[in-house]
Order: sequence, then structure tokens, then C-alpha cells
Amino acid sequence: MRISVIGCSYLGAVTSSCLARLGHDVTGVDIDPRLVDELSAGRAPFFEPGLQDLLSEQAGTGRLRYTTDAAAVAGSAVHFVCVGTPQRMGENAADLSQVDAAIEALLPSLAPGDVVVGKSTVPVGTATRLAARIAEAQPEATLVWNPEFLREGFAVEDTLHPDRIVYGLPDGPAGARAKLVLDEVYAAPLAEGTPLVVTDYPTAELVKVAANSFLATKISFINAMAELCEVAGADVTALADAIGHDDRIGRKFLNAGIGFGGGCLPKDIRAFMARAGELGADQALTFLREVDTINLRRRDRVVEIARQVLDGSVIDRRIAVLGAAFKPNSDDVRDSPALDVAARLHVQGAEVRVTDPHAIENARRTHPGLTYLAGLDEAVEGADLVLLLTEWREYVSLDPAELAKLVRTPIVIDGRNVLNPRAWRDAGWTYRGLGRP
Repeated sequence: MRISVIGCSYLGAVTSSCLARLGHDVTGVDIDPRLVDELSAGRAPFFEPGLQDLLSEQAGTGRLRYTTDAAAVAGSAVHFVCVGTPQRMGENAADLSQVDAAIEALLPSLAPGDVVVGKSTVPVGTATRLAARIAEAQPEATLVWNPEFLREGFAVEDTLHPDRIVYGLPDGPAGARAKLVLDEVYAAPLAEGTPLVVTDYPTAELVKVAANSFLATKISFINAMAELCEVAGADVTALADAIGHDDRIGRKFLNAGIGFGGGCLPKDIRAFMARAGELGADQALTFLREVDTINLRRRDRVVEIARQVLDGSVIDRRIAVLGAAFKPNSDDVRDSPALDVAARLHVQGAEVRVTDPHAIENARRTHPGLTYLAGLDEAVEGADLVLLLTEWREYVSLDPAELAKLVRTPIVIDGRNVLNPRAWRDAGWTYRGLGRP
């Protein structure tokens, strides 16, 4: 099929290259010339495992091209809208300006029978509004809402082999025709047995934010348990293991630490609360305010522990921060707990040295006042304290005995509870986890 993808940053770059991999003829459109140039040259503009290989592979097929010309979408039967919906400046609500602009740019090129596929995460009610706008310009085009469920670090795999596909369709023949078109787009994953959920616009819009809110709630729940474990002398990791054996609960997302960040969970739960308020159902989501508060409080706790282990003050103490990205296998530093903690320690007078396998350049742009070092050994040399704040595999597998030879004082704060406390203590380290004795 001929497909266009409007918006080619994270979601759009992954979506367009994966659709080409599935055999479709894809044109990606973005207003950023630098981004288009990078993608056109077959270079991934950000770090995402598997994306560079995919772009290199598809560059030679002739099925994938990128442009800044909005009119290039003409002739495509399906148009994916993959632009961002960031948090509004100074508000909790989502900023829909990119979505609205993408639809307006698309309208002149729509032909009868075209299917517009919304993938951006939007407040409930947006699809109905956009469908009306599309109908004004091209009554025989149909809008479908098809939320994305990509995990950074696994986005390529999640697109090619999703755990579910959701269609939000209008009633009647137009919706039925649009379903057949999307079934053809997703023929490969559907043939693998991927579950398909067909529903209405509002339900499809709610699926992504509801899922993210539930995951955020699990994370904040176990972090609340970590706070209790610290004062009770219990071990939150063992607690999570024990309750995780209950298949009604499950072990995933029950890892206590410095909390969640990134460009999805924080802004999605805040936008969810804002939209509920607009609809007069704000009391239904008041618990998410506490979820958000617990999450942010974990960052305060790491800074507090850092002061404790350094005799009450971090002034002029050298602190090595392992990790800048909000999660491993990504160079995304949006709302990164690791960078937030590093910046707070810097403001309090510490000499902070940050290292990360892939996120240093992005971190430097957002927090230019910090010191960044590419090499782990250089970052920890002479350190009074080491903070593991992003659980990259190379940090989790560090040899504590070898690392002890480089630091001034062998003290480590395991902000992700991924190290073996006994191994580190046996190697002479003072080990502190979160919610662990």
C-alpha cells in the first residue's frame, strides 16, 4: 500500500521504517529539514535499538523516502499522524497544536476513500473533533484512531510484533471500509495472531493513557512501599517478589527506585487528569495526583540519602552519576529522574560528573551546567560517592572490587535497586538502596 507518515521524530521515524519493512511504500513528512536530511541519508536521528539497522536496510529498497513537502502525501491511501502532544507550558493539559497543524496540512491532499490514522496520544474527544474537520474538507475520507504502545528501547520490536492493535472506528459503512484498509496495513502482525480490539473513538483514545496511568500507579505504589520499608527495616525488593507471585498483581513494574520519567508517563497522566477535569470527572482521577507526587518525591529521597552518606553536606564533594537517560536503551532525557537528581546535587554545591553510553549530548543541551564525561572510569575517578541512576547493563554488571580502586570513598547509592548489596558490601563499599535495609 502507499502510505504517508506525518511527523517523523521518535514515533514517526519508527512507524515509517517499520511500515516499509512490512512491505508498504512509505513517504514520511516533517517540517524539520535536519530531521528529514538525517532520515533520508539512512541515519537514525536518535538512539533506539534496531532503528539504524532498519533504516539502512530500507534505504536500498526504494520503499521509504522522507521530505518536507506536505503535498507529497497525495496519492497515498493511508495517512498516519505521528506528531507529538507535549504538555502545555505551565499547564497539565496536552498541547495539540502539532496534531491540528498536521491535519490542516493533510486536508488539501485528501482523496475520496483515504484513511487518516491517528497514532498520537490525545485527550479523549479529540478524534471526534478531528473527524468533523476532515469531513468538511473531504466527506469520503475516514478517520481511525489507532493508539501506539511503543516502549522506548523496544520500539522497533513493538511495532513489528505488537502485543495488541486497537482500532477506534466510526459507525457505519465508512468504519467497516476503514477496518478492511487497516487490516491490510497490519496484515503481517495480524497473521501472527496479534489480538485486535475494535472499538469507538473515545475508548481508543483512552486506552493509551489508561494503560500508562496504570503502569505509573504500579511504580508509585511500590515506591510508596519502599518509603514504608525504610522506616520498618524491611526489604522492598523481597516484598515485590512476594506480591508479584500473585498473578492478579504480577511482578512487572514493581521495581522500587527513583521513579519514572520520559516523554510519556509523566505528561500522559497529567493530561489525563486535566481532561477529566474538563469533562467534570476530575474526582475519578484524583489518585493520579498522589501517583505523581510519590514519583517526584523519590528524587528528593536520593538527594537526602546523598547528604546523609556524605556527613550532612554535598558541598565540594565529587559525585559520579551513572546514567543521564530516563531509562536504559534510550538517549531520551525528557523528565529524566537521573538528570534531575544530578542537577539538584549540583545546585547544592557538589561537583557532579555525569556519564551515559548514549545520552550525553542530549543531556548537555538540557542541563549545560553539569560536567559530562564519556568514559566511566574518568567519571568515577576520585569520587566521594557513586550514584547508579539509569540501569544500563554495563552499570548493573560493574565489578565492585575494580571500581573501588578508582574512587576516593567507596560509597554507592543504587537508585534502581539493581545491584547485589552483598557483593558490593563484600568488596568494601557502603551500599544504600531505596527501601532496602
